[in-house]
Amino acid sequence: MNSQQRVLHTPDPAERENLATFLTRAIRLDPAAVVRLRRRGSSLVSAWVATGFETLAVRTVTAELGVDDVTVGADGVLAGLRTGHPVDLGYSMDSAWRGALPPTDGFVHIDDVPARALVELAERGADVAREHGTSHGPPASLLDQSVLTVTGADDLEVQVPMRVVFALTAMDFIPHAGEKTESRRIQPTELVRVRATRTWLRLDARYGSVARRLGGAIPLSPS
Repeated sequence: MNSQQRVLHTPDPAERENLATFLTRAIRLDPAAVVRLRRRGSSLVSAWVATGFETLAVRTVTAELGVDDVTVGADGVLAGLRTGHPVDLGYSMDSAWRGALPPTDGFVHIDDVPARALVELAERGADVAREHGTSHGPPASLLDQSVLTVTGADDLEVQVPMRVVFALTAMDFIPHAGEKTESRRIQPTELVRVRATRTWLRLDARYGSVARRLGGAIPLSPS
């Protein structure tokens, strides 16, 4: 594989801005963030990042990628996007990526939940974290706590932990009025889709998705 192939081309300015916004949020959570770029067909590229909540975030944009799958520094991609030219991805940092990605298919749609309710949960969780957190962040007991039970067809049930809710709001994937994500600024009709496989949980919001591997457990169970 030569370096000439490691090029990301995002000709649409709107898609370039979408990806730049996604990477900006990832770097805000981790200044040393890496992004894993994966080609989906001939015209789509999925960008994956770790959020710091043991939960992955992804945004898919219309773009062309010269390789199937590569991990590079998020800051370098962001700087390249701002030039408006194809981004030379340089040397890969594949060893910096830890863990697997969720499958591209096989997810069951459990139900759609109001985005405002998820942000309210994040707000309450943030209050608890401020009260009981340390310099290392929120306590693990809070992050691992199941804060929402979603039940779908055939009585399938999935538990959503706080760390997944925090990841969704930290990446600012839910549309809102004003500069800050606050529950009162979110339209009551805005929804987040909850999907799952036997080992992965995924929340799909308007501006991106978050996914968490459930440690080999089976999250789908009859209620």
